[in-house]
Amino acid sequence: MIKIGITGSLASGKTTASKILSLRRGPLFSADKAVKELYKKKNFKSLVSKRFKIKNNNQLKKSLKKLFLTNKNSIKRLERIIHPLVRRKMKDFTSQNKNKKLLFYEIPLLIESKLMKHFNLIVFIKAKKQLRLKRFLSKSGDKKLFNLLNNKQMNDQDKVKFCDHVVVNDKNLNILKKNLLVIISKYE
Repeated sequence: MIKIGITGSLASGKTTASKILSLRRGPLFSADKAVKELYKKKNFKSLVSKRFKIKNNNQLKKSLKKLFLTNKNSIKRLERIIHPLVRRKMKDFTSQNKNKKLLFYEIPLLIESKLMKHFNLIVFIKAKKQLRLKRFLSKSGDKKLFNLLNNKQMNDQDKVKFCDHVVVNDKNLNILKKNLLVIISKYE
């Protein structure tokens, strides 16, 4: 089994790259998707609401975003709740798919969370900051939130030191696809 980690900075195109790489090659674990599923669970929502003293459970994400902008430490507090839960889901995914040749993992904070040893191969998706900001805003993001989250991440130059492949994603989808297929063909 070859475990392939896909990472990159905020709004670099990790999800698109992950889908291209994994398509008909192997199952894909998405940390972002795992987090979205957590927010659907009643007990998770009540735990987070209680910890952050948020009254309206239905507006949890919106309330947390506001809190992040006023209190940067709140992100770390939330990560201490979320990261162990996502890691458990990642471990379960690996166990369930241990007979597959290729496993793909889309993990935004792979390097920051020091998860490198869990992967045989790490692909870094890179894009210029202005383009990433544009993409983030197009998905109804907020510039202040982008800057806050982006500054929390390690810079690209430091991240690439831990990666086996770097794919620049600042042109178009066809070029991204072509570059990714060159990489994955070596491991199929």
